[in-house]
Amino acid sequence: MRTPYFCSGCPHNSSTVVPEGMRAYAGIGCHYMAQWMDRSTLGYTQMGGEGANWIGEAPFSSRPHVFQNLGDGTYNHSGYMAIRAAIAAGVNITYKILFNDAVAMTGGQPNDGGLTVPQIARQVAAEGARRVVVVTDEPWKYAKNEEWPRGLTIHHRDELIPIQQELAAIPGVTVLIYDQTCAAEKRRRRKRGRFPDPDKRVIINELVCEGCGDCGVKSNCVSVQPLETEWGRKRTIDQSSCNKDFSCVKGFCPSFVTVHGAKLKRGTGVAGAQALTPLPDPKLPAIAKTYDIIVTGVGGTGVVTIGGILGMAAHLEGKGVGILDMAGLAQKGGAVYSHIRIAERSEDIHAIRIAAGGADLVLGGDIVVAGNKKVLAAVKHGTTEMVINLAEVLPGDFTRNADFSLPTERLKRAILADAGAEKTHFIDATRAATALLGNSIGSNIFLVGYAYQLGAIPLSAASIMQAIELNGEAVEMNQAAFHWGRRAASEPAAVEALIKPAPQALSDARILSRSFEEMVARRVAYLTDYQDAAYAARFRRRVEETKAVEAARTPGKSGLADAVGRYLFKLMAYKDEYEVARLYADDAFGKQVRSELGGEHLRLYVHLAPPLLARADKLTGEPKKMTFGPWIFPLFRLLAKFKFLRGTAFDPFGYAVERRRERALVREYEMMLEEVLARLSRENHHIAVALAAIPEKIRGFGHVKMRHLKAAKAEEAALLEQLRAGPAPLLKAAE
Repeated sequence: MRTPYFCSGCPHNSSTVVPEGMRAYAGIGCHYMAQWMDRSTLGYTQMGGEGANWIGEAPFSSRPHVFQNLGDGTYNHSGYMAIRAAIAAGVNITYKILFNDAVAMTGGQPNDGGLTVPQIARQVAAEGARRVVVVTDEPWKYAKNEEWPRGLTIHHRDELIPIQQELAAIPGVTVLIYDQTCAAEKRRRRKRGRFPDPDKRVIINELVCEGCGDCGVKSNCVSVQPLETEWGRKRTIDQSSCNKDFSCVKGFCPSFVTVHGAKLKRGTGVAGAQALTPLPDPKLPAIAKTYDIIVTGVGGTGVVTIGGILGMAAHLEGKGVGILDMAGLAQKGGAVYSHIRIAERSEDIHAIRIAAGGADLVLGGDIVVAGNKKVLAAVKHGTTEMVINLAEVLPGDFTRNADFSLPTERLKRAILADAGAEKTHFIDATRAATALLGNSIGSNIFLVGYAYQLGAIPLSAASIMQAIELNGEAVEMNQAAFHWGRRAASEPAAVEALIKPAPQALSDARILSRSFEEMVARRVAYLTDYQDAAYAARFRRRVEETKAVEAARTPGKSGLADAVGRYLFKLMAYKDEYEVARLYADDAFGKQVRSELGGEHLRLYVHLAPPLLARADKLTGEPKKMTFGPWIFPLFRLLAKFKFLRGTAFDPFGYAVERRRERALVREYEMMLEEVLARLSRENHHIAVALAAIPEKIRGFGHVKMRHLKAAKAEEAALLEQLRAGPAPLLKAAE
């Protein structure tokens, strides 16, 4: 299932958080999705029934208080009556009214009657709410002469938890109005020039990143995506879907940089210099009453637009067309389906939703959605054409589980089983569109071109191209995407040769090692730069010793030496102040910024929590991050030169608890490895590999790293116990 949670930057994302030990109820609206997350949120109700369940439950519950989520659209419709009922009943409840400036669930319309935050505040105060507060991401935006009810206070959203704790202690009904514009509406309005567009972007220094996932936990943002590198799984920001909420920066990690003056880079790709040469026309399919197409994908990537373009193309040809769009609970990041039925006459179209076994074509912009039972039920084996994008976009689950991965192979098998190998076409359209056009957003139109050239769309190329032009959005790029999708189907070898990446240096972290020897050599080179040749030689000796013992004691088995090579390196290359400085001073980071973002005058701001400067958060006790401007980079270059002090008595950072623990981890790992090699046998080889890979679980910085370390050490102790116990004795057969 593709679990979207909230749009990136969605006000529901932060407003639905409740203090530890307290409970909230969902209602009707986007905040229903809070039930899927670890937010102590339960239940839902009909529109206008918010809080009614607690009115009935409260006299029989030992729980003194609950929170109730309520959207502004629902409040305007009938939620106001629910608040009146709760006040009349005298229950202890805090209504969290989310004023997101749009009726988000049904298309982003404005509230009828011009509803405002001060108006809501005056209404609930007049009804008898014991206390009313406003929480917002922009507390400064209200006019000084605004008419507020007596006693109302305004707070920044960072104060949400303590404010809720205060409200929970007040008997009766209290109201918290959370004022933040809907993320999806921000994006739409920015495109139309009707909403401020911050002149900055966030980028993650992939070499500094430890892949701990704390940024995902802090932001719950689906724009934070995994990046697989030679040094392990890192994080990257999907710039095309980022809503510029910047809450990911709060993740306790020094890899986050905000780049001012940055623009979303729109390259021309390798197809820029290529002419759109004529292609052979495919044999178009016949329409037997209706021709049925299902387009699937992720919200925010243009799935609905595809339906609009194909519908307009059918209209231009005088054909009948019916379109049904199902966007689910998320306008971005969730599953989206578009059912399209094309007929020679409009009278031939009845129900638009495509029935079981009725699809003639499935365009799968996302393999998770395309492999869903809802879609596969419409597939007829040997008849339905399946054109599926293989690119992996992780769902909301990834924000809570740093190790989450898609079951891509299982999904491929399910699709092949239902459609048949001859009718199934897998292609990485995102990779192709990015290489050819410089932008991944053209991937869905690329799939349309691919399917058209297969003879799976009963419309002419001319009408589709004209429909793209009438749509008026990125016309040249979308027409090129359609053309190159056609070429990929008719001339796959030529297109693959064009998009094949040029050979890159092994210093590029995104290039994975092709052999064990190469993997070791790259880490030796890295540790030499990290410290010195002697330090790197110590690493090589351990790896070579492991390889020799593994070959001698477990012939035919492998994996232990590889695990030691990867994870002893991880421990030895711990990211202290000198290493973070070196990685920022390295040219690789500058290249990363220039490859991801455009702009003439970029100003980089790094977000750090220096051990001697960062203050503790009053609520969590965790160090608060600070922002350092461009002046920090010369300091990074200077600090990196003092790496020779690392681990010596003259190292000012080496006395910190975290640094002492990191040095001890290397020694402990080497001691553990000696015991593993001494006990290694064919029977316990798998346990040895698991022990060698334990450092994979030790991720992050500061308190985040210490939390992961505690869990990793518990797992290590259990594995060591198994190793020392030896193989389980064989049971004797009964006589």
